Amino acid sequence: MSEEPAFPPTPANWAALTPLSFLVRTAETHPDHVAVVHGALKRSWAEVHQRCRRLSSALAARGIGRGDTVAVMLPNVPALLEAHFGVPMTGAVLNAVNTRLDAAAIAYILDHSGAKLLLADCEYHDVLRQALTLLARPIPVIDVADVALPNARRLGTIEYEAMLAAADPDRPWTGPDDEWAAISVNYTSGTTGNPKGVLYHHRGAYLNAVGNSLVWELGRHPVYLWTLPMFHCNGWCFPWTITMLAGTHVCLRRVEASAIFQAIAAHGVTHLCGAPIVMQTVLDGVAKFPPVGRKIRMMTAAAPPPAAVLAAMQKAGFEVTHVYGLTEVYGPAVVCDWHRAWDDLPIDAQADLKARQGVRYHVQEGLMVADPETMKPVPADGKAMGEVMMRGNIVMKGYLKDQAATDKAFKGGWFHTGDLGVVHPDGYIQLKDRSKDIIISGGENISSIEVENLLYRHPAVAAAAVVAMPDARWGETPCAFVELRPAASATAADIIAFCRDNIAHFKAPRHVVFGPIPKTSTGKIQKFKLREEAKRMAAEPKPGRT
Repeated sequence: MSEEPAFPPTPANWAALTPLSFLVRTAETHPDHVAVVHGALKRSWAEVHQRCRRLSSALAARGIGRGDTVAVMLPNVPALLEAHFGVPMTGAVLNAVNTRLDAAAIAYILDHSGAKLLLADCEYHDVLRQALTLLARPIPVIDVADVALPNARRLGTIEYEAMLAAADPDRPWTGPDDEWAAISVNYTSGTTGNPKGVLYHHRGAYLNAVGNSLVWELGRHPVYLWTLPMFHCNGWCFPWTITMLAGTHVCLRRVEASAIFQAIAAHGVTHLCGAPIVMQTVLDGVAKFPPVGRKIRMMTAAAPPPAAVLAAMQKAGFEVTHVYGLTEVYGPAVVCDWHRAWDDLPIDAQADLKARQGVRYHVQEGLMVADPETMKPVPADGKAMGEVMMRGNIVMKGYLKDQAATDKAFKGGWFHTGDLGVVHPDGYIQLKDRSKDIIISGGENISSIEVENLLYRHPAVAAAAVVAMPDARWGETPCAFVELRPAASATAADIIAFCRDNIAHFKAPRHVVFGPIPKTSTGKIQKFKLREEAKRMAAEPKPGRT
């Protein structure tokens, strides 16, 4: 055809991609299938669809509309799943806040995101009350009184269930006119103490939800156990993936071995996700609870699974898939795509292969390891290191209110992860270091700079540096190296207590080492030496050093 006719998109042949469409289809096709389980509570997809529409109606009645931000601070309960649909049904942007943060960090996020409304679980009201006092403007609060906490204190003026009951489930709603419109904003620590707001669009959320189903054997009607925090990268987009497949969301308020195995036995769980700490929690429960007796699939990220853990998980009936990603790429965007031939290898050899981050998701257009200055890819020899970079539809829109950081991240037309890695001859990538000095503890990102800044506020501290120390349970924990001021004194317990009093507990150092900190001739701290020392200490702990 020499001349293609001009065929502009029309309602007959084009619609903006949005994961909201998954809920509508599932409710139409499988209305009676169990959608949500939370303790003794069970709801069908028809009921969940109606509740999401009620939430959308209730938010609209309170002035929430396109482009507004609705913050939620909830554990893995049904209301958080409903927020993933009900909030964007109004055209608003969902901001799921990390439930482990301290008051100052929460206040910063609420202010920076421009949140107009907050849905909050009653368990977090003490820290939220402190956070709200730090803001220059009031934010209305809707209490979510979970069935597990029936007598909890209230912070808001209305409770979530009462709000839904008064709302109109038939209020019309429409999806986004532009699939580039923001669907959520997720905050990540980055390399500084101030978190960055990572904007997701409807198109990316839709595609990564589909991508999850392509790289993992989910099948029809998966029964998914929520051991991954739903606030992490919107639960790696699994609120939308499991809904797309008309699966069952099994909510878990707290990730404990007893709760995990009880849910597996009671509800026929087929899949779960989590950091290596979740695998350790599972293994802790293996000896205490009846054998699973069937295969359960687990997706893990944040750190490669050790051979011993992988072998133990397989023996317990769990098949582990290793993925890699960042908040900026909707969670997992790279997968260690398994080859059947590898099943015949010894377990240690399998673990070595599974430790690699792997290849790009089907819905991600590009993945490379390259020199960040020349943008030239490194040779695929498993030795030459470069920066891991990605590009495509599941890369964020950008950092909210931070054009400079966005431009830096997208330099050369690729998203720069800040992670260093190699490419093996078969094309699979493997991380070797984190150039941003982020510590990943139990799946949580901890900024070393944020902790260092706090340590410098201690009256006895003259110099401080924080690095990751390997930890069998948490993957990594913060290790602080401290030089004291002349004539000043402090113990490791003093330093740790000071940190726990001023930042979230999971960010506080678990180990403190006193003594001269190695520096270059220009005074720059040599963190590579500290990391080596932390690794040595982890392998050969010495009494009195921690």
